[in-house]
Amino acid sequence: MKENELIFGTRAVIEAVQAGKEIDKILVRREAKNDLTKELFDTLKERDIPVQRVPVERLDRITRKNHQGVIALMSSVTYHKLEDLIPFIFEQGKSPFIVLLDGVTDVRNFGAIARTCECAGVDGIVIPAHGSVTVNADAVKTSAGALHTLPVCKERTIHDAIRFLQASGVKVFAATEKATELYTSVSYEGPVALVVGAEDTGVSSENLRIADHMVKIPQFGTIGSLNVSVASSVLIYEVVRQRINNLNTK
Repeated sequence: MKENELIFGTRAVIEAVQAGKEIDKILVRREAKNDLTKELFDTLKERDIPVQRVPVERLDRITRKNHQGVIALMSSVTYHKLEDLIPFIFEQGKSPFIVLLDGVTDVRNFGAIARTCECAGVDGIVIPAHGSVTVNADAVKTSAGALHTLPVCKERTIHDAIRFLQASGVKVFAATEKATELYTSVSYEGPVALVVGAEDTGVSSENLRIADHMVKIPQFGTIGSLNVSVASSVLIYEVVRQRINNLNTK
């Protein structure tokens, strides 16, 4: 990790948080208990910035400089707010097309999904504040630069994001092998959001319950699931295919 992707030292991290810097995660030495550490945690209250207590050895592997037991990992992108992005898309006369990532943590998968989204004209990608991928330089590189142009929204939870999208008139489709409907048998006409989950756990049960539709990609082999970036590409381009067909028939 490059030094310009880090802020280290407790006071420097506190000031970065207060200044509203785009921070993906803060690592704090497991044993750290002092007034400055308490001030850091007080500053982080009401802010959706993940914090991990880690052994000092992990911090030392990240930087050899005097980190004082605190390192902030910076985001490589400026995040958008979903509540601002959706009205903006509607004001342009477009039907929003959003992709939500529920528990995806692999930066290479995230970058590949972002690259597909950008190529397919997706309007934005949503990740949760906690338990999600870090948008770092590796993700940007894997995305072939797509993350510099594709809006990324970091919301408190995917559940909240789904509820907001539904209240905004966006129909939400969740991908899961538990579905009875094939992804090709439903209509993606109008404002659409796709929810995909991590390969090991998939979309969470609470998010499946509130989705408007659950869809699956048929599989005939012995491996349990497709790679999440591949599955996302299949679903995204089915939406694109239907939208092109609808335009051609009007």
